[in-house]
Amino acid sequence: MKDLKNKVAYITGGTKGIGFGVAKALVNEGMKVAISGRSQSSVDQALKEFNSDAVLGIVSDVSKLKDENKAVTKIIEKWEHIDVVLANAGVGNFAPIDEMTAEEWHQMIDVNLNGVFHTLKASVEGLKKSKGYYITLASLAGTNFFANGAGYNASKFGVVGFTQAAMLDLRQYDIKVSTIMPGSVATHFNDNEPSEKDAWKIQPEDIGQLVVDLLKMNERTLPSKIEIRPTRPDKK
Repeated sequence: MKDLKNKVAYITGGTKGIGFGVAKALVNEGMKVAISGRSQSSVDQALKEFNSDAVLGIVSDVSKLKDENKAVTKIIEKWEHIDVVLANAGVGNFAPIDEMTAEEWHQMIDVNLNGVFHTLKASVEGLKKSKGYYITLASLAGTNFFANGAGYNASKFGVVGFTQAAMLDLRQYDIKVSTIMPGSVATHFNDNEPSEKDAWKIQPEDIGQLVVDLLKMNERTLPSKIEIRPTRPDKK
């Protein structure tokens, strides 16, 4: 995409953290951006911070295909097309596998893995028309397993595999598909409260810059899987 101005993007989990950081970067490029969250209060707060007609807020639970269908319909009704979709919504529950509850397991699979399928399923026909870009937010946990992470690892390994296979399916329609796999990011994930202690981590605006760079990449070239990590680990 040589010119991002007036292109339309949809970002799930866009009310805070990485999604919010990417939304800001895209708005700064002149794009129109729809952000979704699971609660009206989180959507309202994000819209208040943006204070821009270029941002549309939507309440949607990505674990429900009907919610994502409604979200994409709203976007196309408002802006007539959809060019970029970032499946970013995610949750994390960490515990030894013998202590993890079925509810915690299913929540991660439903949001982290089923969610990226629902978001793509809802938007793929629009992306075919625009020859757009579908991006998933995976994790280095999608290739590196760790103790207490069985459920999260399973969901993110799944996201990486899903995205790479979807890339092969959709390239025939001139749809680009990539997965971004960050390491430690300064967000509210897992009940963290970002502060100076997180200064060594990747910042949400860094992911925003990366997404802009992907969108501006020459159309003949596709970085299909991108690992990103802090330059220096935390000094403990």
